[in-house]
Amino acid sequence: MRQGVSNAEACRIVGINRRTGKRWRNGRAPSGVTGGASPVTAVAPPPGPSRYLREADRIHIAERLREKATIRDIAAELGRSPSTISREIRRNRHPISGQYRPHAAQARADARRPRPKIGRTPELREFIQTHLDKRWSPEQICQALQAGCVHEDGVRTGAD
Repeated sequence: MRQGVSNAEACRIVGINRRTGKRWRNGRAPSGVTGGASPVTAVAPPPGPSRYLREADRIHIAERLREKATIRDIAAELGRSPSTISREIRRNRHPISGQYRPHAAQARADARRPRPKIGRTPELREFIQTHLDKRWSPEQICQALQAGCVHEDGVRTGAD
């Protein structure tokens, strides 16, 4: 699975039942003892199409614009809608020179992307991590937070 294959495919390759693979993936040892093996860590997303433009896509757009390619040609090469490419160029052209700068565009896109807010309060982050380690689901953690175990400022008020 670290190579990017699905659970079913990984189980087929290893020669085990899918359910057994799921147990292993979620932190059970091959013998069935709970907690024997750590869960499989998340892997990087596959290099296929993404919802967002990547830096490589932005560099390709810049190169093709220098070659005087049309927006429709660029969109077809990247497998995107022409309106996506047009919007990207319009948003990220230099205000004075009018040149499209891919690295600056990527920096702006990274700055616009929302980030999780739990890092700002160490107590809240610790509460969430502790309960994830206890195998609580995100929904259970959310309900505990809404029930008042932890305030927004990260201070615990009750037992978990």
